[in-house]
Amino acid sequence: MIKKVKTAELFSCETPYLTELFDKYQYPWEMLPEIKGFAKALIEKGIEGYTLYSEGVLVGENVKIYPTATIEPPAIIGSGCEIRPGAFIRGSVILGRNCVIGNSTELKNCIILDSAQIPHYNYVGDSILGNKAHMGAGSICSNLKASKDNVVIHSDEDYETGLRKIGGILGDGADVGCGCVLNPGTILGKSTRVYPLTSLRGVYPENAIVKSADNVVKMR
Repeated sequence: MIKKVKTAELFSCETPYLTELFDKYQYPWEMLPEIKGFAKALIEKGIEGYTLYSEGVLVGENVKIYPTATIEPPAIIGSGCEIRPGAFIRGSVILGRNCVIGNSTELKNCIILDSAQIPHYNYVGDSILGNKAHMGAGSICSNLKASKDNVVIHSDEDYETGLRKIGGILGDGADVGCGCVLNPGTILGKSTRVYPLTSLRGVYPENAIVKSADNVVKMR
């Protein structure tokens, strides 16, 4: 099974205010250092139909934000999103449309594309989640190695990222089971599913079922 790591192989970005960023970079982790500046520029320029929710926080139409959620700037919340009680958006976060950010979920320096769901007790930092990606309850994207070294993406070849922090990169439709840990620099291909309680590292092919880190089968 082929392991894909390029931006165009993992995502079909149809979020109007994000297509420029996704078209610009060959590899998705190259976007991570740009998120903060890109979000600030979008907020300053404005997006049609979007309004300022608070200083540095731009919100689309039909967004539901519960009173106990915390959103720090810069942040863009796409139209139709739901930000549930206790959610903590720590800044440098751009959400596409119709996303669900769940209770006690924490986001930091990440891009979440349309209709992705991070609904229960998740941590997603320095990460990119594709359209309709889903993270089960308690699953997290670990973004910092214990050694504090730069993250290397381990695929059929190794990619030196030059970045100290990279969490998870989930292609469109990827689905992570409950209680999983995506170790720094983990990439899931499009529509791949991961069994609960799995610790992941490296790159996994698209349209696969990950039963364990060393047991990956093609989806039928």
